[in-house]
Amino acid sequence: MSEHRRKPPQPQGGGRAARRGQPGPSSGRPAAPRGANGASDHSYGSHSQGPDAYGSGGDGREYGSRAEARRAAQRGGGRRRGADNAPPGGGRGRDQGPPAEPRFIDYPRVGKHGWRRWVPSWRLTTGLGIGFMGSLVVMAGVGYALVNIPSENDAAKSQNNVYYWSDGKTQMVATGTGVNRQNLTIDKIPKAMQYAVISAENKSFYKDSGVDPMGIARALTNMARGGQTQGGSTITQQFVKNTYLSQDQTLTRKFTEMFISLKVGTKLSKDQIMQGYLNTSYYGRGAYGIQAAAQTYYGKDAKDLSASQCAVLAALLKGPTYYDPAGNADLDKNATQTANTARSQGRWRWILGEMHKDKHLTDAQYQEAISKYPTPQGRKATKGRNGQISYLVDTAKKYVLNHSNITEAQFDQGGYQITTTFQKDKVDALTTAVKKIQKARLKPETKEKDKYVQFGAASVVPNDGAIVALYGGDGYENGHFTNNADTSGVPVGSTWKPYVLAAAMQDGTYNSNGEGISPLSKYNGNDHLKVRRPDGSYYLNKDNSFFFQANESDHPWGYITLRKAMEQSVNTPFVQLGVDVGMSKVRDMARSTGILEGSMAKDLNPSFAIGTSTPSAIRMADSYATFAASGKQADPYSVTAVKKDGRELRGFTKPKPEQVMDSSIANNVTDVLENVIQNGTGQNARALGRTAAGKTGTTDENKSAWFVGYTQQLSTSVVMFRENPKDHRLLSMNGTAGTDSIHGGDIPTSVWTEYMLAALKGSNDPGFPDPIKIGKIHNEVGAPTPTPKPSITATPTPTESSSPSPSESTASPSPSESQTCRFFCNANGGTGPGGADGGTSPSPSDSTSPGNGGVQGNGNAGANGSNGGGLFGGQAGQ
Repeated sequence: MSEHRRKPPQPQGGGRAARRGQPGPSSGRPAAPRGANGASDHSYGSHSQGPDAYGSGGDGREYGSRAEARRAAQRGGGRRRGADNAPPGGGRGRDQGPPAEPRFIDYPRVGKHGWRRWVPSWRLTTGLGIGFMGSLVVMAGVGYALVNIPSENDAAKSQNNVYYWSDGKTQMVATGTGVNRQNLTIDKIPKAMQYAVISAENKSFYKDSGVDPMGIARALTNMARGGQTQGGSTITQQFVKNTYLSQDQTLTRKFTEMFISLKVGTKLSKDQIMQGYLNTSYYGRGAYGIQAAAQTYYGKDAKDLSASQCAVLAALLKGPTYYDPAGNADLDKNATQTANTARSQGRWRWILGEMHKDKHLTDAQYQEAISKYPTPQGRKATKGRNGQISYLVDTAKKYVLNHSNITEAQFDQGGYQITTTFQKDKVDALTTAVKKIQKARLKPETKEKDKYVQFGAASVVPNDGAIVALYGGDGYENGHFTNNADTSGVPVGSTWKPYVLAAAMQDGTYNSNGEGISPLSKYNGNDHLKVRRPDGSYYLNKDNSFFFQANESDHPWGYITLRKAMEQSVNTPFVQLGVDVGMSKVRDMARSTGILEGSMAKDLNPSFAIGTSTPSAIRMADSYATFAASGKQADPYSVTAVKKDGRELRGFTKPKPEQVMDSSIANNVTDVLENVIQNGTGQNARALGRTAAGKTGTTDENKSAWFVGYTQQLSTSVVMFRENPKDHRLLSMNGTAGTDSIHGGDIPTSVWTEYMLAALKGSNDPGFPDPIKIGKIHNEVGAPTPTPKPSITATPTPTESSSPSPSESTASPSPSESQTCRFFCNANGGTGPGGADGGTSPSPSDSTSPGNGGVQGNGNAGANGSNGGGLFGGQAGQ
């Protein structure tokens, strides 16, 4: 070390410290100073070197501390190596020593200290960059060499989709599009069609290499973010994508597509690429390829298509679900015929404009093409899809697409085996029930009012959600392509009232401070009443006049229990109750039972309480199944398994039931709805001969009529309506079937009963759980205070009804609740006169039309009514 280092003071006496500061008696050389980096080549600090190694007393220790020695060894590349190479007579400096052994990759860097050791050299950085780029080139070369050019003939191959009944073994139908494919050579494809897709999708088609780098970059970025790949690919890339039966959004597929596109761009001519693209594209309605599309939409060969028709077909390539003018509402509620037609016409017009701008159409040709939109022909039934099979297949297909990543184009290429929940015997029974009642009551051949009548129905298993049967309409073969069982657009009327009652029992009213109320609470049931807000003010119309809620009859009910109001379907109590509870809570209750929010009326005005919403028959059946299952809700489902190439696909496990309301609330709703069938507007259903609950519904101007009912085994809804075939608007059923008006308790209930008799034949009658008393009586604000009355009276209670009912007698006391039913009953049971089956009276914002008049028929008529009974019943007492 340095000769100028200050020597430590020497001790005066002997001892170890003195000996360390002096040369040992037998060493013959001066001792190294304390803290030296090296060691003598005569000593390494080993005790075995003897007592004279470091001095006469020789304790065998190194120069300095062990920690210093370790640090010195680490700096010098190893303790022993440093010791062996140290110069005689002293240690070596920190940066001295032999050069490090050369390494292929100098990282961490030798000879650098601190953070500099971890900074790669420019040689290393350059080498890695060159190696990475070289690897990419090699990979690209290998990928390019290994991929094959797609064949449009291979892409045109298809298989059938096979559907099975619920047992998973019995085939329902095999349906596919294999016969709807035919490849054309480029000379038989109109130039107008080629130019239409070029102008719409890839203007640089004749100039580009077949790959859109920016489009690929966008797709990779989206996938890295967890999103979907975007469109905007070249026609070449789309042709490549069309040949993939798997449209997986993965990096592997995207890179493979890029390599194939590059190879296609260099190996095939532009005409060959265009031919392959148009022959493999999906145009909707099961049509693959331009020839199939021409036949499907215009009934002609592709070579005979006009420029205007070509533009319509080119518009379909953006997405046939939304651009087919016939609509695809069964797949998406936004793909209605009206909406699709508007979208198709807009894109058709734009494509023709782009073709004209790109000089592919002369001025004269453009004017001729744009002069009139060439409306495609309607849908047609395909082989094997007759009767209800079409609707069953469409329902199952919709479920598969909504519960998987399979696209409609992939699905229609076939090869799938779908096991459904549908039970053949029940589907047949429901069809038979509709046809039987339809034939008995309607004469469309001779009566104008009987024309255009439609039925829809669905049957669901409570506490499970399986759709076992549905009725969608007259069949594709008869030109009816809308599935009435799964169509949203028909108001449900008074079948909505149970949600109001359930919300009141759960959440109470503003008058009950949130405490649930009893079904025996009384509300004013008179006709033409003002509706009071919680703050005491009244609802007004737009002209600031008072809004009045109407019933279907002007019978003076007075203050009646909610149970009685449900029995006779009186509107005014439930409208006021809905306001008192809060319409948002009514909405939430309906939603909890499975009603989709998108089908609910957006305006939560007073009329919301009596059914301005438009759920499908499937959803209504499933919703009432929640009451049947004591508050457990399970989403409806129609598919239990899907297989492709022998492999079962994920996503088709049946929904798990969930408790959405207290069982006591659900059971009390059921108890009230049992009374509707026993004593109220649903008496036609008594012909079922077993325990059942249900509710009737009729809407404004008699445009629709419903019955939704259930046992513990099945929940079934039936809807009846008239529809204008041109614009699909609802028509009034006043005068239909030879009656002043059609009510839910009439034809719909008859269909329900016929079906349930067959569907439940041979099964037991488990009944329903006994309801537990719930809530307290909280009458409407303004209701009269009850006055004491004798235990036996000779006249009916004036607050219920002043008219006699079958269970009443002017000469005997009113029966007690325990005498007439298990639990919540009216003090004056029986049907009474004038059952009012809903009729959604005008809302405050629409007060020009009156509520529906008319009297609902009862199986057991009042004192002045007909005998009635049977499936069709009679008219109630007038």
